[in-house]
Amino acid sequence: MTSPIEDVQDAARDGRAVRDHGPYRIAIGNDKLDYHQVVIDDRVPTGLQILELANARPADEHIVFQMLANGLLEELRPDETTDLRTARVEKFLVFKSDRSFRLELDGRVFEWGGTFISGLTLKKLAQVDPAEYGVWLEVRGSEDRAIGNTDLADLSAQGIERFFTGIVKTTEG
Repeated sequence: MTSPIEDVQDAARDGRAVRDHGPYRIAIGNDKLDYHQVVIDDRVPTGLQILELANARPADEHIVFQMLANGLLEELRPDETTDLRTARVEKFLVFKSDRSFRLELDGRVFEWGGTFISGLTLKKLAQVDPAEYGVWLEVRGSEDRAIGNTDLADLSAQGIERFFTGIVKTTEG
């Protein structure tokens, strides 16, 4: 027996088409990439509908991003729609912010809705094992700066911040 709720993430993981009728289960996350599951009837929701599901009020003080199949983020305006069946978008991020910031991580450009981003969040975005990998902020003309899991990197400076990950070498005693 099939579930009355179509889990868009399960469909994407299983490589199958998302069915034409809902309701649909999607995930809404925050600036720490912590997600919670919600159910929506509309297969072509607007950014405003996602904000309402996230209890993001007032809506004009928040922005929403859809996480694309390739892991990149794309802003979804309040009046813009996304098709859960064809876009295969199962995750959304909501920020209390009126602007986005651009950063580069391991050669990929991301839009981010907050002024700050933690080292752990950068590792999650890079899809690396947080226990084995470190993350650094590229500093031109100086030594690159390590960003610990709980350290916050400020994205509000002029220009794009560039980060990279790498395996942290340990020595056994």
